[in-house]
Amino acid sequence: MKKILTLLFIAVILATIGCQEDNPNEIYYPFKNEIWQRFNILSFELSVEKADKPYKIVLFARHNRDFPFKALDFNMVMNTPSGEERINEYHLKVKNRAGEFLGSCENEICKATIVLKKEIYITKSGLLLIELENLTPRLETPGLLGVGVRIEKR
Repeated sequence: MKKILTLLFIAVILATIGCQEDNPNEIYYPFKNEIWQRFNILSFELSVEKADKPYKIVLFARHNRDFPFKALDFNMVMNTPSGEERINEYHLKVKNRAGEFLGSCENEICKATIVLKKEIYITKSGLLLIELENLTPRLETPGLLGVGVRIEKR
């Protein structure tokens, strides 16, 4: 009887986790040798299931303590499933004026985040396409482990 109750409990937990509607849709690109090449444009295809709902879109970057810049500059081009295009330039602050890392750090790995769109209404279901272009004025941006984009239902 104990075994059946344990299996039933595990099944309920797994069903609850699998049915959660607020799980973020996320894509992460790790960088070879912890370097984002200047002309390596990253493409993200995120699924939007429900139209006319507000979404929050977040970029996160994982970097080590060798990251030399105070900010990660990048350009974003977003194409919604309905064909709308939005273009913005962003500056993800990584260090404060004193040169200390912002965001959360654990040992040698830090994570910085920036909200790309706080509340965007997408009028049609389908794929949300996001392209990121590194705008750092160097051929290589060292110290970056990877960059990801997450879409969350509001």
